[in-house]
Amino acid sequence: MEIVDIVPPELKNNVIVTSVDALFKWGKSNSIWPLSSGLACCSIEMMCAAASRFDLARFGYEVFRSCPRQSDLLIVAGTLTWKMTPPLIRLYEEMPEPKYVIAMGNCNIGGGPFADSYSVVTGLDKIMPVDVYLPGCPPRPEALIDAMLKLKKLIRHPELGRDAEDSKAISRANLELMTRPVCKVEERAE
Repeated sequence: MEIVDIVPPELKNNVIVTSVDALFKWGKSNSIWPLSSGLACCSIEMMCAAASRFDLARFGYEVFRSCPRQSDLLIVAGTLTWKMTPPLIRLYEEMPEPKYVIAMGNCNIGGGPFADSYSVVTGLDKIMPVDVYLPGCPPRPEALIDAMLKLKKLIRHPELGRDAEDSKAISRANLELMTRPVCKVEERAE
């Protein structure tokens, strides 16, 4: 006997039968609170996505938080430098589990036109796990909305993405790499 068979026939159109886990995933995927980390020009497009023309509120993402402890999505938009990585890692570490990351823009994904620079991190995935990559220079607000909808699908079906243990391992393993000096003191003297 299935659970659906318990519901009387006259109530089948009025009753939803689901598991508690599926209900929590539905609620989590429809109430994501993003933490914005606008590092360059991609952040302007991120602000446009939250404005009235594109209206992120209709998807449940309208509450952009300024505190990492109240956020569950980190949107890193723009060029990431080595000097900015320790504060960004600190923000990521302060977010509660489960936490998600969107890498927004070509500069963030692979360095973009600044990939040859000594100070640019050529890929956010080198310092923290990324759930959704959003290419573009800069990506349009519609693309950010699409990335958030893909993230919603990942939350509802976690087998498609990474798990929490992977995120902790990547983050801690790369913490020493991010706090290293760009050049040694002896090199500066020469």
